Amino acid sequence: MPTISMFFGIIIYMYYFDNREHAKPHIHANYAEYEAIISIPEGNVLSGEIPGNKLKLITAWIEIHQEELMADWKLAVEGQQPFKIEPLR
Repeated sequence: MPTISMFFGIIIYMYYFDNREHAKPHIHANYAEYEAIISIPEGNVLSGEIPGNKLKLITAWIEIHQEELMADWKLAVEGQQPFKIEPLR
């Protein structure tokens, strides 16, 4: 599970070959005891939960980095190392 970004206590990562359970492109986000799977590019929570204020930050970050995230998704589902993406500042 490569970590691709971290900001404001949120860790964003993608699993290798992770297109079986959720066919949609998505990221995994951890914050404290919360974990959620969030779709790219919509920013919808597919499963899990995360506080609303942190979800807003993640959604903004997804919107800014959609192209990079889709490129990373392609790499990850092929079993390749995704690239790091700039955190939200």
